[in-house]
Amino acid sequence: VVIADIVEGLPQGKALDLQQSGCLQVFDSIVTGTNDYKDTANSDIVVITAGLPRKPGQDRIDLLKINAKIVRDVTEQIMKYSSNPFIIVVSNPLDAMVYVAKKVSGLPKNRIIGMAGVLDSARFRTFVSLELNCSLVDVDAMVLGGHGDSMVPMPRYTTVSGISITDLMNSEQIDRLVDRTRSGGAEIVGLLKKGSAFLSPGASVVKMIEAVLLDKKRMLPCTAFLEGEYGWDGIFFGVPVTLGMSGIENIIELKLTDEEKKAINTSAQDVKKMIDEVDLFLKES
Repeated sequence: VVIADIVEGLPQGKALDLQQSGCLQVFDSIVTGTNDYKDTANSDIVVITAGLPRKPGQDRIDLLKINAKIVRDVTEQIMKYSSNPFIIVVSNPLDAMVYVAKKVSGLPKNRIIGMAGVLDSARFRTFVSLELNCSLVDVDAMVLGGHGDSMVPMPRYTTVSGISITDLMNSEQIDRLVDRTRSGGAEIVGLLKKGSAFLSPGASVVKMIEAVLLDKKRMLPCTAFLEGEYGWDGIFFGVPVTLGMSGIENIIELKLTDEEKKAINTSAQDVKKMIDEVDLFLKES
């Protein structure tokens, strides 16, 4: 495992700290830190987290141009030393940053993905568990759409031991949990005052990496490149996918109600606006 950062000493210190935890957590992986992208050569999987974090009250769109430049530069360095990596993007605004990485890398759509739905679904699962006072293990949740305020938590596809939450809660409860899920990241930013969520995004990335490296064929909500699915083309959008050794192996199209379709289209329109801004930025820069 190689941790790369432009700040001298930071990745080296993080790597050493992580390496020393190996004897306690029982892993033998070699972890190194570097300020030189040459040390990432021939990577199988690359996780891009580079970018400025959101500040309290800051909208994701405010970060667009700043982080687009950062992700562009990082992706160029990655591709300079690794010819065919599988890339997972975590940087915000997520949907637009995955698009930047794809445009710059030239990788096929199955080899580049965004981490959003796994995290957003985990937040929805958590809130359902707390509301019903039940085990997290028994809760399955689905969140589609862009990784922002217009994301679409799916109560019909969210269950506790196979029972839809629409049978376990009233509409007022569900609406409250949906709203809290949509603002889940902002809630943490507001509480921390400095920085944003770290642990749950990290755990979400690990889940995705394991699905690829171990060819698990996991069905997970991820940010994937659409070519006609859900009625949209040319955008990265949160949808259920099958994730395995070859990356995104399949995009699953759910049967949606008219209300759900409307919410999906609203979210997709928000993503499209950001991607149009990214295209303009990439042409000008």
